[in-house]
Amino acid sequence: MSTPVDDPLDPLSRERSHLAGSRAALRAMREDVESLDISDVTANWVNAEVLTRQIDERIKALADLSDTPLFFGRLDYLHAPGAEQAEGAEGERFYIGRRHVHDAEGDPMVIDWRAPVSQPFYRASKKDPLDIGLRRRFGYTGGDLTAYEDEHLSGPAAVTLSGSAGEARTSKLLQQEIERPRVGPMRDIVATIQPEQDEIVRSGLGGTVCVQGGPGTGKTAVGLHRVAYLLYAHRERLARTGTLVIGPNKSFLHYIEQVLPALGELTVRQATVDDLVAHVEVRGADDATAAVIKGDARMAEVLRRAVHAHVSMPTEPVVVVRGSRRWRVPAYELEQIVRELLDRGIRYGAAREALPQRIAHAVLVQMERSGEAPDDRVQDSVARNSAVKAAVKAIWPPVDPAKLVLRLLSDGDFLAEHAAGILSEDERKAILWAKPVRSVKSAKWSAADAVLIDEVNDLVSRTASLGHVVLDEAQDLSPMQYRAVGRRCTTGSATILGDLAQGTTPWATRSWDEALAHLGKSEGVIEELTAGFRVPTDVIAYASRLLPHIAPGLAPVASIRENPGFFEVREVSGAAEVVAACGELLRQEGSIGLIAADARIPALSEALAEAGLTYLAPGEETTRQTRLTLVPASLAKGLEYDYVLLDEPQAVVDGEPDERTGLRRLYVALTRAVSGLVVVHGAGLPVQLG
Repeated sequence: MSTPVDDPLDPLSRERSHLAGSRAALRAMREDVESLDISDVTANWVNAEVLTRQIDERIKALADLSDTPLFFGRLDYLHAPGAEQAEGAEGERFYIGRRHVHDAEGDPMVIDWRAPVSQPFYRASKKDPLDIGLRRRFGYTGGDLTAYEDEHLSGPAAVTLSGSAGEARTSKLLQQEIERPRVGPMRDIVATIQPEQDEIVRSGLGGTVCVQGGPGTGKTAVGLHRVAYLLYAHRERLARTGTLVIGPNKSFLHYIEQVLPALGELTVRQATVDDLVAHVEVRGADDATAAVIKGDARMAEVLRRAVHAHVSMPTEPVVVVRGSRRWRVPAYELEQIVRELLDRGIRYGAAREALPQRIAHAVLVQMERSGEAPDDRVQDSVARNSAVKAAVKAIWPPVDPAKLVLRLLSDGDFLAEHAAGILSEDERKAILWAKPVRSVKSAKWSAADAVLIDEVNDLVSRTASLGHVVLDEAQDLSPMQYRAVGRRCTTGSATILGDLAQGTTPWATRSWDEALAHLGKSEGVIEELTAGFRVPTDVIAYASRLLPHIAPGLAPVASIRENPGFFEVREVSGAAEVVAACGELLRQEGSIGLIAADARIPALSEALAEAGLTYLAPGEETTRQTRLTLVPASLAKGLEYDYVLLDEPQAVVDGEPDERTGLRRLYVALTRAVSGLVVVHGAGLPVQLG
């Protein structure tokens, strides 16, 4: 923070001086933490381990990344804000960056982008300047500050780029940052967050937000920055309850894993839905019909019935012997206790644990009527009595979730009994295993089976809830998978990210209202992002030809980029010409993705090897030396490359079980490009592309 006085002769030098001073201050902050001596402040080795880990995390968070600017913007306030904006004062200036940096006296040199005083950097406009006189954006080459651009929000409408003459209507530095070549993992968008994105990022922790966003609208980045903001605004609460980011696959999670650490957040866990429900080893796969039925929300009721079918009404009394006395709880009273527990709707396991205490209480009532004065210790003793334990085992036996699902899928009569009125006979036959399985370990469980086991596990014992969950590429989840995610945030909130047009599973989400209902978050707010920041205009226009066939009524993305991008459709006669096209694109700067139908990957891999072109697999980090990635279409979702070479669109469509799913897969593949797209084909193009 400083007073807004620039050197009129060389303002860029002054900003570079502030950058150097900020880096020195950050280095001093890190050295202060590294020099801490905790030998005299910890009571035992456990406390020492915890404190050491916290110090290590703090040191990592204070790392100065040479290619990551400490600040990217500046705000000059006009005059002292009101009481609600007490952080500003007349003439104050704030540099906005990824983390807070202060000098030796404790005065801020860089303000965290998440702080309230930073909000006008993203929201202020000439129409509503929010008490800001000037907003300055900085341009960097590597880690060097090389340019700046000013917006005078409260004076004459002017935008001036350092080193150039005249005025511009839009921010050139903003456009340059958005269009900067992609090499390596996904990067943060903290310098380019737009007002509509910022509203979602800064929405409160108490509510669930569902973001519908087409390709290139920044929905994934918005979700990750929302996590970073919530951790800043509610750090203590989320430190207790935890946060989780859920992605569609390991490649995607590897691609996004550096975003939060770059923003100083190191404690957020990442997982796939399969990771969450990994109660058994998945070694099998369902056909589409079986997978759709197993993923249907109706299966929840089938499983609930099957679990509670283990409870049987008592027909014999329980007789407890204590010393010379015998205490008898008649069968009708036991039945009343069991029915009360069933009516309460509590977890199966919790009710089973409560049953012996309820029986013991009935015995204590009899003791008190006879003149005795039993206490809690007597009740606990009665609850552990062998007669009571035997009765509980008979009435309310333990349930093993995996064994129950195994029986349900291998015993036709058991399935028919509990699916009566829910699943048709054909549906039951579709999910029933053809051959009986001897044990849980020998079963070839599918991913959908693991979700069923997770549902039963929650029926038996409550799943722990986190403070906040981010679910990305949500459109591909089944209703039962939504329920599995919802169990992880029953007492917390969620951020749901997806695009209905990119649903490529047979059970893909039809509406976000349905998805929120399955999550148990019906009150969630649905937001839509339609401004495209990543995909070039010509590319998104071509891909949007598919929208009437895959998501009628969904608004197409409107690219706001000034650069229309490079786009070409080229007919080729074989793999050699595809490889040659890769070579052409490698002469451009940035990353290259060769996307093809899964079945064509082996042939293309062989052709690339014969040509001596090295390539990476999805999720592997691109480098300056190796910039080509060979991507199966099934793994392209969520990834992005500067240039994409899309091989045989019709083969991508034909690789899916139905045409709509195939066209959606093609839509995903067409929209992975940041700077240019080349479509190559030997066979005809899908008619839907025109």
